[in-house]
Parts: sequence; C-alpha cells; structure tokens
Amino acid sequence: MPSSAGSRRCPLRPPPPPAPRCPADMNYSRFITTVSAARKASPIRLLTELMQKSPPSLISLAGGAPNPNVFPFKRATIAIGHGTAVEIGEDLMKRALQYSASAGIPELLSWLKDFQQHLHNPPTANYSPEQGQMEVCVTTGSQEGLCKVFEMLINPGDNILLDAPTYSGTLAAFCSSYQQLRPLGCNIINVPSDQHGIIPKALKEILSTWNSEDVKNHSHHLPKFLYTIPNGCNPTGNSLTTERKKEIYKLARKYDFLIIEDDPYYFLQFEKPWAPTFLSMDVDGRVIRTDSFSKILSSGVVEFYRTQRDAMLIAADKWLKDLAEWYPPAAGMFLWIKIKGVSDTQQLIMEKALQKEVLLVPGGAFNIDSSEPSSYVRASFSLSSPGQMDLAFERLADLIKEALSKS
Repeated sequence: MPSSAGSRRCPLRPPPPPAPRCPADMNYSRFITTVSAARKASPIRLLTELMQKSPPSLISLAGGAPNPNVFPFKRATIAIGHGTAVEIGEDLMKRALQYSASAGIPELLSWLKDFQQHLHNPPTANYSPEQGQMEVCVTTGSQEGLCKVFEMLINPGDNILLDAPTYSGTLAAFCSSYQQLRPLGCNIINVPSDQHGIIPKALKEILSTWNSEDVKNHSHHLPKFLYTIPNGCNPTGNSLTTERKKEIYKLARKYDFLIIEDDPYYFLQFEKPWAPTFLSMDVDGRVIRTDSFSKILSSGVVEFYRTQRDAMLIAADKWLKDLAEWYPPAAGMFLWIKIKGVSDTQQLIMEKALQKEVLLVPGGAFNIDSSEPSSYVRASFSLSSPGQMDLAFERLADLIKEALSKS
C-alpha cells in the first residue's frame, strides 16, 4: 500500500531491504589485451559443458573423453587429522578423473560461489552477467590464476601499479630478475607502503599524473590495475586497514583501474576484527580476487601460526633487539627484518649465512629490480620449531656482529 508522510510501519513487519548498490558502467574492453579479445570459446569444450548438464539418457558420440571404466583408481579413503575419514567411491572417482568444464567441476564452483558470498557478501554476486556478475574459476594454485589474469590484461607498454617489495612469483611473471626484461612488456609503477600496507596518499599523488579527460577518454596510459596482497603480505607481513582499502577503492573508481586482490593469507589473520575485503566493497565488478587452498585446507589452523609468530617474535627480541628492526606481522607466515648497518643482505645471506647453518631470504628477491640493494631479510615461522627459531636467530645475530665488525 502507498504510504503517507504521517504513516508508521507496523512493528511486526520486517524493515524494507536496503536499496541495491548500482554498478558503474564498466567498459571491460579497455582492459582486455588484443590477444585475449581475439580468443573464441572452443567448440569441444562447450560440448563438454553441455554434456555435464544433460540427462543420463543422452547418448553422446561427440566428445573424445577417456572411458572411465578403464581408470586404474577405483576408490579411496582419506584419513583426516581429527580422526574422521573421507570416502571417495567409484562414481565420484570417475567424476574426479574425467574431463570437466574449463572453470571447474560444477558442484565445486557452486560451493565456492556460496562460500564467497557467505564470507564477503560481494555486491556483484547478485548482478546480471551484463553488469559484471561475480564468477569463479578453479586453477592449479593461485599462481596459475594470477598468470592467466596478467596475460589477459597486459599489453606491451601498459602501466600497472603494485606495492613492492612483494611476492617474487608475481615479479617473475612481470620481469626477468636480472636482465629486467619484462616478458609481458609492462611498466611497473611502485606505490609506497608502510606497516599498514599501501599508503593511499602516495597512490593518489601517483595517479594525479592523469586528469579527468584521460579517464573520460579511456587513455591507454592509465594504469590498468593495482596488484596487492592485502593481508600478511609476502614478504613484509603488512596488512591493509579498512579505511585504507576504502580510500584505495574510491581511487580505483575515480581513475578506472582494476584491483587484483591476491589474498592467500586471508584465513591466517591474527587480529580481529578482520578488515573487509576489496571484493566485499566491489560495486562495479572491478575486483579480481585470488584465494588459495594451500595455506588453509592442507595446513591451516590459525592458532598454530599465531603461536609460531609469537615464538619468532620472542626469539627476535632476545637476539636481534639491538641489531635489527621489525614490525609484528598481523597475518601470514613471515617476519620482515631490517638489518641495521648492512646496506645489502645478498652476500650476507647467500654466502656467509650458510656457513653459520642458518638460511633466510635476502630482501632483494622481492624488489622490482632484484639487483637493487636491500637491507632486509625474510624469515618464515611456518615450519621451524620455537627452539629452532631461537637457535637460528642466535646464529643470525653472530653473523650480523661479524659483518659489522669488518665494515
């Protein structure tokens, strides 16, 4: 019934749903590479997907799929850590070993979509495909997913944004470590960051190079995307705050760039409340998110990693207090340590540390130009016992003292 200005809502009636958040008019064509835009769907793959949606009565002479009756693996029982077991029967084993749709097994995709909606409630989940509806694709690790995304988006000469030091696997996809030959031909613009991740003010200053006309005319010089690891960044352990994420997303809308949210450590956050994801803020369909099972399904219990982190911080405070600086990581598996008085840790770690029987990763491995000196090292607390961490940092302290005495 129409309401009047003086009417009151019945207390038993639920409140009206919030007004839908409208997507921007996204022009995806400006982001897709020439090669990707020219690709066509494989007719054979389309037939495979069609077969999976068809009733059992369908007789298919179309696909060249192997006959599941000759598969050597028939069934399996997988023991789980807490005492239960997962049974994979013959029918399920045939499904697992047989060809499937390119994006993944339909039931798994459906479960993953529900999972993302439950965790992040992305606005795009309820959009139409034309508006930029959220879709999910399964890849062999998030690294493969990232490589596919980069190849889909980067034309030679494109500008991209990232906050280095960052994950060496990402840098490897962009450039050859020593010759600085960039296989994808892109220009990498480094955005300054601190212990709380990307600094929005610094990003805004970089973006001020372009004006509103560049955005309006979809200038090919505009940055195509920002790549970031928002939680427990590898190697720094930095995590973006809620307010910074909001500011960054506003800038993405203003300057029309995509955000690649590489978030393998989402479930390894040590402090609550967890900051909302970029995906949860995405009203436009401009966020590409990669998740990873490797850090959680096979090895995650967040309390274990919190205990490991605390043990490493205790060992660092005991042995490195006057020799190095660090911030406690809010997520992930790494402690990023700045060695005082050492301008470059490459030789210190790759040559001298091995003699002391301790191994870390020199910070240069995570720079855009890996030959650039770095006074940092990355220490992982995921594998070693507290006793081993303590001994390792004792050895590192001796190594640093020796290096400083000779300088």
